[in-house]
Amino acid sequence: MKAIGYQAATKTLSDNSFEAIELPMPTAQGHDLLVEVKAISVNPVDAKIRANVTPEHGHKVIGWDAVGIVKAVGDDVSLFNVGDRVYYAGDLTRSGSNAEFQLVDERIVGKAPASLSNPEAAALPLTSITAWELLFDRLQLSRAKDAKPASLLVIGAAGGVGSILVQLAKQLTNLTVVGTASRPQSVIWLKELGADHVLDHSQSLDTQRIEHKLAEFDLVVSLTHTDQHLDEIIKVIKPQGKLALIDDPASFDILKLKRKSISLHWEFMYTRSMFQTDDMIAQHQLLTELADLVDNGTIKTTLGQHLGKINVENLLKAHAILESHQSRGKLVLEGF
Repeated sequence: MKAIGYQAATKTLSDNSFEAIELPMPTAQGHDLLVEVKAISVNPVDAKIRANVTPEHGHKVIGWDAVGIVKAVGDDVSLFNVGDRVYYAGDLTRSGSNAEFQLVDERIVGKAPASLSNPEAAALPLTSITAWELLFDRLQLSRAKDAKPASLLVIGAAGGVGSILVQLAKQLTNLTVVGTASRPQSVIWLKELGADHVLDHSQSLDTQRIEHKLAEFDLVVSLTHTDQHLDEIIKVIKPQGKLALIDDPASFDILKLKRKSISLHWEFMYTRSMFQTDDMIAQHQLLTELADLVDNGTIKTTLGQHLGKINVENLLKAHAILESHQSRGKLVLEGF
């Protein structure tokens, strides 16, 4: 089968960072589905791994967002059948979706939204799982209509995770949602997604909060550059508030949270698959519910750019855009 891989980590992106390769067809066993990949999305985790992880031998195939058709199933599979159209983010410890075929555990897979094209659906899994787990598993937010009103600040809200998190928070909770963005087009995007207010994270968040007549926030979700924003976060969050993050801060002074008794919550969507947790099937369940929310018009795809076919040239282009930190929504490639 065709695939795109690399043999050595490259911190600086170059024409040699990826190469087209041929790999043997994998075989589905146990809970695995063999999926023919139709479209993929490229995420910051792809760039991080390409830059830092050299395979012990051979080529490494990355990519953790895909839509495809089930071509074969393992003996223990009970949730899917051959021919099903599925979407998933996969498992960080296994070969990725930059290949014609991929093995993925059924417990972290959902049937793709029927109303979306392959590229539109490919934009959703990784960021949706991250946003969903952050809101409802880590922060334990209520979805009850009569839940006590609260406020949420989302730093870096116009990116892939933020674009879906803003929608989930607005549509499924009683939160007032405030996003941050620094570019005019990103501000427009966030308002289209339902954000109640948009602040500029390149300026003082506390000053802007006061100008907008907003109270301190019950919850802060920091999706990028948390170390750079930490002092402002401490200013704008309520005493006994909750801070959740997904990025990899170069440093993080946790003592700054003590005075306000701020609780800290990490979200890493690969924890369940990486450690084969007992509740791994929760990702299948949330992807299934998400598909229903998309098909009934509650949630919309966060596809930002369709970059063409799945090939070396377009994959390099996607990584370059991600590393420029100028992407809005998700970057998608389709077909080999």
